[in-house]
Amino acid sequence: MAETAYQLPFVDVGSPPARALEVLDERSRGTRFLAIAPRAAINSPKATGMGFWSLNPYVGCEFGCSYCYARDTHRFTVERARRAGALPVDPGLGEMEPWQAFERRILVKRKLAELLARTLDRHGLRDAALVIGTATDPYQPAERQFEITRSVLEVLAARRSLKVGITTKSPLIVRDLDLLATIARRHSLSVNISLTTVDAALARRLEPRSPAPHARLRALSKLRRAGIDAGLLAAPIVPLLTDGRAALRALFVAASAAGARYVIGHALRLGPAARSRFLPHVLQEFPELAERYRAHFGTHASASRDYRRALSRRLRALRRDFGFTSEVEPSGMHDGPMAPSSTQLGLFGV
Repeated sequence: MAETAYQLPFVDVGSPPARALEVLDERSRGTRFLAIAPRAAINSPKATGMGFWSLNPYVGCEFGCSYCYARDTHRFTVERARRAGALPVDPGLGEMEPWQAFERRILVKRKLAELLARTLDRHGLRDAALVIGTATDPYQPAERQFEITRSVLEVLAARRSLKVGITTKSPLIVRDLDLLATIARRHSLSVNISLTTVDAALARRLEPRSPAPHARLRALSKLRRAGIDAGLLAAPIVPLLTDGRAALRALFVAASAAGARYVIGHALRLGPAARSRFLPHVLQEFPELAERYRAHFGTHASASRDYRRALSRRLRALRRDFGFTSEVEPSGMHDGPMAPSSTQLGLFGV
């Protein structure tokens, strides 16, 4: 899943006593879907350290993108719930590395819509910002079966005056154009379509199970034609792979052709669980880059400040070139020195 903020959301699930989790389904490759009963429908800004409320219909994601920062949320959720006695010891889960459990043991939040409706009725949250999909893709393949995200949208469509944001890399979102149109009338709505490269072969190497770039761009176009405020979230931008001038310009060309209202993006970030997955993946798929990645991300979660500043300037310049007026950027991106003139940015500022 693509990043929407650098700090990890808090996810609160279940309540004691622990009991075996219901297995809702299982894929042939071993992915298992487990039902949980969340105690909270949304995560507060105070709990997450982010400037908005957040909602995640699932914990974990079938897409399993190699770089996904949200792998750490799965580990935190399981550890917290077990300490509280809310999850049983599942040998199938306990023997997995956290990065693997993130994409093989998907927790499905049953009755989340009912809980959300009660929460909104109780607290109102008028004019509050609510972002869906900060730690999972709300339109991952499981959504076709479980429809947790759609049930959440049905609750929102019956209310007013929130600032709703949705982040996804799945064209499945166009299934819910009817609800999105209603939400756009009654609330402020924006949809981020996550895409880090238009190179289909490279995308397949970085995120083997995610939708093809052209499918995401087609979804973006449909959203815009339906009057939905939507744009491209180029995140994460992967050093030495997707940060070149030609690669970023191709993203802007595609976004412009799809009618995107904005393009925003930021650099790769690797927490502990994400690092455990991505660094071996780089060694396997891009061995010529492995040592440089290990030297930096082995001890750092983020690319250097100089790199982030240079990347920010490159994105700003492209926005000006393509007429995108939005200057909104994720936290951690600041003005800085002009980007280097080389095709790729200097890796990690060194």
